[in-house]
Amino acid sequence: MDWAQKRESTKDQLRRLNKAIPEQAKGFSTLSKAVKDGGQLDFKTKELVAMGMAIVLRCEACIVLHMEALVRVGATREEVGDVLAMAIQMGGGPAMMYAAEAIECYDQLMEEKAQSGA
Repeated sequence: MDWAQKRESTKDQLRRLNKAIPEQAKGFSTLSKAVKDGGQLDFKTKELVAMGMAIVLRCEACIVLHMEALVRVGATREEVGDVLAMAIQMGGGPAMMYAAEAIECYDQLMEEKAQSGA
């Protein structure tokens, strides 16, 4: 899968949805910001938790968006790997298949980041 393309198509879909249901989208955005900004865990830790949940819930769109955030905040491949291993332990064989997709996503987004010089 081309994860950069998946990321862009997911963002396009979300933009269309946000236009269709602006008030609800605003409410979800407010909730997301409050969850990510508050509490005892730092942002990277929260994104690692979200990645584990994305694997177990089998959500490719969630994988790419949370992986993008993890790459942006400097999560290492080893940190991501720990989360993928935990998700596999909790979700079994299906989680293993999505974890394989997630590590591919990480590798592609890190390559993209390296090529852009960011």
